[in-house]
Amino acid sequence: MWTQLKITVLEKKYTEDHEWVELSGDGKTGTMGITEYAAKQLGDVVFVELPELGLEVNKGDPIGAVESVKSASDIMTPVTGRVVDHNKLLEEKPGQVNKSPEGDAWLAKIEIADSTELDSLMDRDGYTAFTEEQAE
Repeated sequence: MWTQLKITVLEKKYTEDHEWVELSGDGKTGTMGITEYAAKQLGDVVFVELPELGLEVNKGDPIGAVESVKSASDIMTPVTGRVVDHNKLLEEKPGQVNKSPEGDAWLAKIEIADSTELDSLMDRDGYTAFTEEQAE
């Protein structure tokens, strides 16, 4: 007797606004943040405005902001859903965004309403090509 297992490879997906999202093992929650490219463009981050817990969001909505010594940028949600967690550490230590933008400095966790929205986002290779084109 064999049991067939469906294994989903979890990979980060990227937006043209320089946010990333990674689906968790439960298949319902996405962790999101800004990319390394965005963090480098911003320079030293001095303030992070996090989204409210329970906030209902639509793909592309501004849900917070990141401010640096150079500029400020809105954080746009890459998916539709509800904010279920945010990274309180960033309120006290916003500079973490520069140290680990695609790791410890995640911004929010969103309960995703429609996981097929992830299909329209770029994979790492697509995002790398996109940022190289922007640099030209």
